[in-house]
Amino acid sequence: MDIPDQLTLAAENGDGPAVARLLGAGAEVDAPNSVRRTALELAVSAGHAETVRLLLAAGADPRRPAGEYEELTPLLLAAMRPNAEVVTALLTAGAPMGSQGLMGLVPLAVAATSGDEGYPQIVLLFLDHGADINAVMRGRTALELALASGNVLMARWLLGRGATPTRYALGMACNRARQSPDAAERYAVVIDALHAARLEE
Repeated sequence: MDIPDQLTLAAENGDGPAVARLLGAGAEVDAPNSVRRTALELAVSAGHAETVRLLLAAGADPRRPAGEYEELTPLLLAAMRPNAEVVTALLTAGAPMGSQGLMGLVPLAVAATSGDEGYPQIVLLFLDHGADINAVMRGRTALELALASGNVLMARWLLGRGATPTRYALGMACNRARQSPDAAERYAVVIDALHAARLEE
């Protein structure tokens, strides 16, 4: 096994001592392994915050493309998981929060629409670091995307944090509410809040 493969394996396993030893022996921190993955992205994906911090301190680039097809970034990978320590480490290291990756994804919107109900604690971290709650991804805001995916709890949470109400969001909420009596009850608060707001297009 060559050095990059050893380093990425150690990072994926969260083996900090092995990562430190390999880096100390001259391993390049951002060198891709035999399947083009880096130590940082694998440590991020596995949720090993301490290893992520170690790699960043050694100069790992938080802006470097990540993913099987280099379509993502470390921060996008982190936004798909509820690990606040990993996200904080990347943000502290200067990872950008705007549209990124080959698909132009926005970390805040990714966090708001990942998992079963989104990750409000991760969204809050982005907001605390100055992210725009109304940033657009694929033509829609995080609020609109949450409603489109049926995530009423995240939609309510985003509205409570100042997300801009829009006509699209109202239409999506009403469509979802019409699907069943249970849905109508869950969406009532969101619909009331949107009706009461000055809606934007």
